[in-house]
Amino acid sequence: VQLQASGGGSVQAGGSLRLSCAASGRTPTVYAVGWFRQAPGKEREFVAAIRWSGSSTYYADSVKGRFTISRDNAKNMAYLQMFSLKPEDTAVYYCAATRRTSIDEYEYWGQGTQVTVSS
Repeated sequence: VQLQASGGGSVQAGGSLRLSCAASGRTPTVYAVGWFRQAPGKEREFVAAIRWSGSSTYYADSVKGRFTISRDNAKNMAYLQMFSLKPEDTAVYYCAATRRTSIDEYEYWGQGTQVTVSS
């Protein structure tokens, strides 16, 4: 499975962005797609995940109510809609996919896309 993330940019606090993740390859075997982020000097952290089939979604507490993860199976795309962005959301965002029956481990990773939120 290959992943390509896009949609990052620079916005002011309170603004919004939508990240996209294009998946290719053995996508019918994907169990879930997740978004992670890594800020300078910090460890990578989980942001959100969605099952590739069904409607289950999962969010980090820090983004609940502000971010929405979604997918379009027909287009092999996953999205992360981000509202009410805060400076602390500044990070490189990565999409990831797993074929394992768990949202806790991901074996496929895309390149990151930078999100910068200014105050």
